[in-house]
Amino acid sequence: MTFPTLAARLAAPLAIVALAAPAAAQSSDLAKVEAHLNSAQSMTANFVQTDAKGRQLSGTLSLKRPGRIRFEYGRGANMLLVGNGKTLTFVDYEVNQKSSWAISKSPLSVLLSGNPDLDRIAKVVPNGDPRVLIVRARDARRPEFGTLVLGFIRSPAAPGGLLLQGWTAIDAQNKRTKVTLTNQRYNVAVPESAFTYKEPRKP
Repeated sequence: MTFPTLAARLAAPLAIVALAAPAAAQSSDLAKVEAHLNSAQSMTANFVQTDAKGRQLSGTLSLKRPGRIRFEYGRGANMLLVGNGKTLTFVDYEVNQKSSWAISKSPLSVLLSGNPDLDRIAKVVPNGDPRVLIVRARDARRPEFGTLVLGFIRSPAAPGGLLLQGWTAIDAQNKRTKVTLTNQRYNVAVPESAFTYKEPRKP
């Protein structure tokens, strides 16, 4: 399974989500995802982010559960997305502006949670390849918080037997952002300073 193939599946129309996997398989695979999230307390990776118009940004990702994440954009993109445990903050240094919102109200809350309730909010998406596990998470009680579609490759060497390959985040306005990962490293030391940022200069 090449990563572009998996990435294409993550970006595919979600009508396939309506298909139901057998209940036993659903429960077993969701338990594997929970085991992965519980085992992978930190991660670093390279990422490529693609928006709905096909525009791409790349950089490095640092993650530390619960609630902490940093997207360090490269190639001259003077911006940053940081989660400090409670709040996600996007900083655009080019225009010296920032915006913040609660992690709990973001699709990324599933990925960053220390103890996500997957049985209630997540479903396995059938995909026809036993090496691939795709999970769609959406809280029906809070649909305004969006949807996260996670893609994993089954790998005995990875935490919980799963290697996170990327995700598609879909917000309440159906705006989609796809993130693909490479060079994943789990349970590495990530300093708390990674989840801070320099305030943009006031106009």
